[in-house]
Amino acid sequence: MSVVSIKSLANHLWAQTCYALSHIGIECIAPMPTFLSIEPASFCQLSCPQCPVGMAHSAEGTKRVLIGSISVVEARVNKQSVLPMDLFRKILADCEGYVHTIQFYFQGEPLLHPQLAEMIRLAHEAHIYTTTSTNAQALTPLLAEQLIQSGLDRIIVSIDGLSEESYSTYRQGGSLQKALRGLVYLRDAKDHLGGHTHIELQCLRLKSNQHEWAMFERSYHQMGADSLTLKTAQFYDYQQGNPLMPTDERFCRYARQEDGTYRPKNRPNKVRKTFFHNPCYRLHTGCVITTTGEVLPCCFDKSAQHSWGSIREQSLREIWQGHKAQQFRHQVRLSRATFSICTNCTEKE
Repeated sequence: MSVVSIKSLANHLWAQTCYALSHIGIECIAPMPTFLSIEPASFCQLSCPQCPVGMAHSAEGTKRVLIGSISVVEARVNKQSVLPMDLFRKILADCEGYVHTIQFYFQGEPLLHPQLAEMIRLAHEAHIYTTTSTNAQALTPLLAEQLIQSGLDRIIVSIDGLSEESYSTYRQGGSLQKALRGLVYLRDAKDHLGGHTHIELQCLRLKSNQHEWAMFERSYHQMGADSLTLKTAQFYDYQQGNPLMPTDERFCRYARQEDGTYRPKNRPNKVRKTFFHNPCYRLHTGCVITTTGEVLPCCFDKSAQHSWGSIREQSLREIWQGHKAQQFRHQVRLSRATFSICTNCTEKE
């Protein structure tokens, strides 16, 4: 397992303190983020109906998906790219000693980066906890071994159905059998190499697979996973309901209102006036870096509307502590309604 350095522990405690102080209006920020989400590849093989990358594959999605006034398709998705290794090495040099975790995923399918295992190895050697997420369509026995040998700490395998019908309802263009084989490849490689990688099976709670949740809970270990996460799904077009929403509202991120429309459960109906401010935890602890080097506030900024700066032009510290980042945190603390990306966030308000 990765070892947490004294410097990263101190940075983490500083971030926690700054977040606590921001509740009473005292604005400060830790020297560096405590975790990063790094995007290895900005494209994917699948056409998942509530994913900006997947929706870009269809004409219907192109017409429907807007975030703010910028089309996701026009802004980012069609500019397919992978993170260059020289840029990753710069990011690693900037954050080494401060960051305790790197998540190798944002948009797109991480395993489509030909040097993903090498990036993970470099982060592991820098004593950084590493995790990635995959649809498992590109997994082969060789790639599974490379990932286990890289020192990867956790891998999330997304499988949203246990029949081809339920699986393909969401993972459009994918194969359930490929995903299940990929899970077996990882388990075999872990057992053969004596690796420590934690294999997590993840299933979105959808109407199309709700009859299979109990089966997931019974069989995830036999399928090759160490743990199972049944996760509520995010929807972009939720206001009028969505055919993929589970019938039991307890397992949905959205609540039906008296007028028949839906709103995120964690967003209040009215602005609450209180002495305490309402800062965002993630804005004090981490950020996202895209394949092109843009530093974003969080994973909800799918179309990179709120870039704090480019890692190609500045150091991570300069961006993290810069005016754009500080102003963004300040505005969110005063009112999350300022930014559309905050309206669909799962963090409690």
